[in-house]
Amino acid sequence: MSTIQERNILGDMVSDSSILITGGAGFVGSQLAMGLRRLYPGTRIVALDNLKRRGSELNLPRLKAADIEFIHGDIRNPGDLDSVGAVDLLLECSAEPSVLAGVNSAPDYLLDTNLGGSIHCFEYARKCGAGVIFLSSSRVYPIGVLEKLAMSKTDTRFELDSTQPVDGVTQDGITENFPLNGPRSLYGATKLCSEILLQEYVSMYGIRGVINRCGVLTGPWQMGKVDQGVVVLWAARHVYGGALSYIGYGGTGKQVRDILHVNDLLDLVVYQIENLDSLNGELFNAGGGREVSVSLQELTAICATASGNTIEIGRVPETRELDVPVYLTDNSYVNQKTGWSPKTSPTAIIDEIVEWLREHETTLRPILGG
Repeated sequence: MSTIQERNILGDMVSDSSILITGGAGFVGSQLAMGLRRLYPGTRIVALDNLKRRGSELNLPRLKAADIEFIHGDIRNPGDLDSVGAVDLLLECSAEPSVLAGVNSAPDYLLDTNLGGSIHCFEYARKCGAGVIFLSSSRVYPIGVLEKLAMSKTDTRFELDSTQPVDGVTQDGITENFPLNGPRSLYGATKLCSEILLQEYVSMYGIRGVINRCGVLTGPWQMGKVDQGVVVLWAARHVYGGALSYIGYGGTGKQVRDILHVNDLLDLVVYQIENLDSLNGELFNAGGGREVSVSLQELTAICATASGNTIEIGRVPETRELDVPVYLTDNSYVNQKTGWSPKTSPTAIIDEIVEWLREHETTLRPILGG
């Protein structure tokens, strides 16, 4: 592979070019860091993380082996960012990722991290003159509007109808023009506010920035939980045993999400880094799309095949707060602008996760076992 300088990744680069990845020991941050290391062996890559999420400490030896510098820091503290020194690119992956954060507890950490921390990151980028790629979320779209979409039922899933009561949605999914008026969860609100602030920083201060509204991200080394990382959780319970339930919508398991392998996201991020000037100010929906989507019923069947185990699934008819029946990403715009589309199928994703779960069972069972 050529170096970052040879590939002219950020325009006029210097020999000591560098990238800071916030949330760099988390699932997405660490996987992107190691992917970028493979592509750009001559670049300084720094992963900053507060290690709050259980399992993130498992990535530290992997980062070290890849010659990625780790700093135990917190974006809530601007001094931790300043301690990194100047960088050429900030990849903002840090977040309290649970949509249920703040529902039954105080929202302080969520707000301080996802909103206050993002402000610190953008201000750090302004002082450095660094470009910014910000990982946002499909959860910026209002729940009430998503709940009212026209849909039909098949034997295994809900499907979006071709005719919808609002603009910004096709049979393939949600576009960037979907309405934004209405509540969306505190998590989604912090992400949307951060998007708006980054757009202002791009306009006012001339920094280069791109926003990605990601769907459900997954892959090996994700420490899945019920409220975040459900694909890995589902696979882990099939491999290690433990309880699972179809929650809501009558307990049918027909709710649908598109899923995106983190390596497919890496492909998009690399393109954006290498074309940051021409993509400056852009905002993209980026998910698996309809072709890489599953209902919980379908996910169960794939996990059973991959693991060779069939487990009983409980049923809870009542719908959980902040849930939606279908979310699919219409990737038309990002494909038009970049040529990018996801490549990894749901079956391939689960096969890889199951292999990882078995290879690292001693380490992972205490965290992901039922």
